[in-house]
Amino acid sequence: MDPLYQGVLAAVERLAGVAHRTPVLTSRSLDEVTGNTVFLKCENFQRMGAFKFRGAYNAISRLSPAAAARGVITYSSGNHAQAVALAGRLLGVKTTVVMPSDAPAVKLAATRKYGAEVVTYDRATMNREDLAAKLMAEHGYELIPPFNHPDVIAGQGTAARELIDEVFSLDMLLVPCGGGGLLSGCAVYTRNTLPDCRIIGVEPATADDATRSFKTGTLQKIRNPQTIADGLRTESLGSITFPAIQKNVDEMITVSDADILDTMYYLWTRMKIVVEPSGATALAPLFKGLLPVKGKRVGVILSGGNVDVRQAGELFADVADL
Repeated sequence: MDPLYQGVLAAVERLAGVAHRTPVLTSRSLDEVTGNTVFLKCENFQRMGAFKFRGAYNAISRLSPAAAARGVITYSSGNHAQAVALAGRLLGVKTTVVMPSDAPAVKLAATRKYGAEVVTYDRATMNREDLAAKLMAEHGYELIPPFNHPDVIAGQGTAARELIDEVFSLDMLLVPCGGGGLLSGCAVYTRNTLPDCRIIGVEPATADDATRSFKTGTLQKIRNPQTIADGLRTESLGSITFPAIQKNVDEMITVSDADILDTMYYLWTRMKIVVEPSGATALAPLFKGLLPVKGKRVGVILSGGNVDVRQAGELFADVADL
């Protein structure tokens, strides 16, 4: 049995009663638009507003007492930062988070409110991993990385477990991909549970390192990728997520920022679901007709909803009514 799959099963028990069992929503109008039966796993309703809580809590709860006493550190543009901060608060573990100075203000503020010490850096001139390593050497912190960690991946995979438990069967599963933690966890669980389900990872076109890696078989990297989907601006997959995706994912595709915003606008205005751009990314290829599938049962992970609503008008300014 795949160790990552075993990890997901163990994480289900560890997260029971702690992580929210997020709703699976459907829409007749969305089904009509796409020509499929669509099931939206709404991780925007997860604690701290994103799936990241699952992996952060699972990983921190697995630390030895000595490691937990020293505290943990991570680096993140926002959602993993908040997840580590909240999980640390719940588990009584000190948290330090390295965040880019241009991270969304709402995510910076929330991370601090959850109790983390935030250390900011300029992502154009500084390397977050190097800064975290320096702080680890000084203070003895334990690193809880955003995606390339078996316990983080296992926690994220519980989202797919809940979705499949509720809808029973799927022909296709769409999952957004940044560093690949969510995609790896959901893919390994789905592959072992619904072997005939087609698993597709979705990336912004301007941050397509995972798609390039998947298609070439060689790890690709994009320095400081620019996309409206700030949660998917990871520069590359990791040493664990890359092979997990190669093994369990059927296809990687990309979508434009314009398509992401159109999809996000539809979710806000028609379904009344507040998602961030990263959270709308996985639905975009289906909503925009980029996938030639009809009459299928399609699961979609809406990964998060941490968006500054005061800036929503600016985001949607050029989006036509859909």
